[in-house]
Amino acid sequence: MKKNMGNADRIIRVIIAAIIAALYYTNVITGTLGIVLLVLAGVFVLTSLISFCPLYAPFGIKTCPMKKG
Repeated sequence: MKKNMGNADRIIRVIIAAIIAALYYTNVITGTLGIVLLVLAGVFVLTSLISFCPLYAPFGIKTCPMKKG
């Protein structure tokens, strides 16, 4: 797996995941929607940690800077 996520993308995903988690644990979002969003937040954190988004690969999207070579 080659990295396809830049630092800005990773930071934004972690911030969104933290917001979703805070909203879930303060009972602002509940029920099935809350669980689905919490799972999505977990996916955001996981993809941020490994710097790879599987949905970017088929479309050739890369948010990481290109290396000069």
